[in-house]
Amino acid sequence: MYAVCLRYARSQADAADILQEGFLKVYSKLDQFQFQGSFEGWIRRIMVNTALRTYQKQRFDHEYSGYEQLPDSPVDPDAISSLSEAELLRLIGRLPEGYRVVFNLVAIEGYSHAEVAESLGIQESTSRSQLTKARRWLCEQIDLINKVNA
Repeated sequence: MYAVCLRYARSQADAADILQEGFLKVYSKLDQFQFQGSFEGWIRRIMVNTALRTYQKQRFDHEYSGYEQLPDSPVDPDAISSLSEAELLRLIGRLPEGYRVVFNLVAIEGYSHAEVAESLGIQESTSRSQLTKARRWLCEQIDLINKVNA
């Protein structure tokens, strides 16, 4: 669960705080688990929701990262496969906060843009835009890594 929290947090300390708060919620709501679906999935959902509430307080509406003007250059599929899981997670962790939260929710957790919009209090179009910018930034970073390693 720490890895889930770490994907949404700005730092390891923030992830630890989210994890602690999440487990407090799990403990306090344990009687509400209805044994439908996996227990791990139920806990994971609580952790994600805890992380989202943490960052709703710190809103990223006015975030400007400078990545809005990145080119739409495609990345060679082999370039992605050459990255380790740790390298890819490190790149995701370096995304600007708004991009990272939306990317995690849509690309990793499988939420729809409608669910993301409702969870974060944003428009669906904002969710789509943040995801597009996140993907573009990741592609650019992967391309840079591959040029360095070539």
